[in-house]
Amino acid sequence: MPSIIDPIYGRVEISELEQLIINTPEMARLRRIQQLGLADLAFPGANHTRFEHSIGTLFIADKIAKSLDLSEEEVAKIRIAALLHDIGHCAFSHVVESVLRRNPSYQPVINGRNFINHEMFTKHIISNSFHTKPEISGIVSNAASFFEEIASIATGEVDAVSKPYLAQIISNDIDADRIDFLLRDSYHTGVSLGLVDLDQIVGSLAISNGRIILGGNRSYDEDMALTAAESMLIARAHHYSAIIHNPKTQGARVMLLHALENAIKSHEKSGDVRALMAGFFTSYIDSDLLNFIEANGDTGAKKLISNIRNGSICNAVARFTHKNLNPITRMALSTIARNGVAKKMFEEELARRFAKKYGSQVLVDLDVASGIPKSTRIKTGEDEGFLYDESALANGLVRAISRQISLCVFSRAGDDAALLQASHDFLLGIESLSPSLLRFIRNETYLPIEGLLLIFYSAHRLFSTESEGRITMPRLRNIARIYWLVKELGSNERLRNLFDYKFHNRYGFPYSDRLFEDIQLLVAMGMVDEDLRYFEKKGRWQQRYEYVLTSDGVEYAELIAPAYQNELKLIENYLTINKHSIPRDAVSIAKGRYRKEIARFFGIYPR
Repeated sequence: MPSIIDPIYGRVEISELEQLIINTPEMARLRRIQQLGLADLAFPGANHTRFEHSIGTLFIADKIAKSLDLSEEEVAKIRIAALLHDIGHCAFSHVVESVLRRNPSYQPVINGRNFINHEMFTKHIISNSFHTKPEISGIVSNAASFFEEIASIATGEVDAVSKPYLAQIISNDIDADRIDFLLRDSYHTGVSLGLVDLDQIVGSLAISNGRIILGGNRSYDEDMALTAAESMLIARAHHYSAIIHNPKTQGARVMLLHALENAIKSHEKSGDVRALMAGFFTSYIDSDLLNFIEANGDTGAKKLISNIRNGSICNAVARFTHKNLNPITRMALSTIARNGVAKKMFEEELARRFAKKYGSQVLVDLDVASGIPKSTRIKTGEDEGFLYDESALANGLVRAISRQISLCVFSRAGDDAALLQASHDFLLGIESLSPSLLRFIRNETYLPIEGLLLIFYSAHRLFSTESEGRITMPRLRNIARIYWLVKELGSNERLRNLFDYKFHNRYGFPYSDRLFEDIQLLVAMGMVDEDLRYFEKKGRWQQRYEYVLTSDGVEYAELIAPAYQNELKLIENYLTINKHSIPRDAVSIAKGRYRKEIARFFGIYPR
């Protein structure tokens, strides 16, 4: 049996079918695409490729599958899915995906669907390429249906496969993909991201009701499962702060992005941009993308690429994070950053204002962490629960990942003291620009996270009282009840688009990954406080989280409320009718501590 020598795991054995797949042009392309894009400009050792990561993911997936005692057929499918899970990645990692989000007219349309990310290309390539190759179809029975299943497993489509745990091994909160890139990125960058105990994590995984959970049969096993999962979340949080949001990495990324958009705009005059974009995901390697920009970009774009090739990266003359952005600004920027078109408008307008006032050209980059853990389940005695309900540390780490935001201002004149001082004026520009961009987003699409905030705001207005200099506010308890409340409001035809969350009942109550993520974002951005409470159930002490609106949350809700006057009335009417069925406690605080301005929120709406 052939094998590959991996710098982290040693000898990785490869089957005949896997070797045939490795020898295809589709896999060969991944050898020339760096895993971390341009991060090697900040971390010289970080020149590992998507191909290396694919081999590593195969190795980890094989360990997990065998630890779960899966059949030989299932193990074989898992290994191939792991090998192919990044086959649709574009050159230079996620930069091209950013272009698609920022420019919807560039999105390739295949079989009537707009392709917006590498997962869609991965599924398309696996489903349509490998079963047509004679050397592969000759040794695979029903090759077309086989690779159709592989495509669903590789892209983590849990509901698209008969055995959900197969897809979870590749794409889940704790999966082969994440384990390998955390270990591999740490190894090649030289940055210690935190301990990822591979054997402990793999040994802690089990299958329950067709899905993967963490757990063990003894109390100590359960504790170690929690410890292993927590250590991986620590590494995940550090990965963003240490590598992705490293100013030099971010500077190189924004230089490439602007140069690429310039070259594509020039190409529009003579070619099919949608076909070009598809080629970035299916045939281009990193050097091809640089060559394309040099052939099509203007003088400025060519200069940016020349500087990237020479390692001459723009300096970060200012950097703003959650530490120096107030909660209301953080919330606005977090929402803008998740809308590609608005994000582009924000960055370009802020850069234009800066150039107009100070005569210096700058590049602006706004980035937020993504992919927070959402649905990890853990065995708790005879029951199952969410990891984040069982571990206060895990819950805090989810919040730490959710709040990671980085707004950087880059310039070639990074040593200019005047530029550095002027950059602080950006804060004023940010605060004046954000509201108009949020209005733009609302005109284009509904924002469920704002609808969620309006629920907390309505409950605050309905249940809050003020007496003798103190404010008594509702603390909504039981997050599952919040899920139920959002689902009920979303069943109203007039609120359906605002509460556009998809729910399932696999855990015995309505649950939505996206809704969980939005609740965590509101907490991380300082709109809502999350209080930890303990309770006893079946002889075990467990924890739950209760939620109360902050003064910043009230202020932000008041700012956005005029855009949702009709929806707010419906929410308030529903809460008024059903107020006795909404579980809540009360928290009392001195009015002065909650902010003097809070008085205006009682009986005065809108401002």
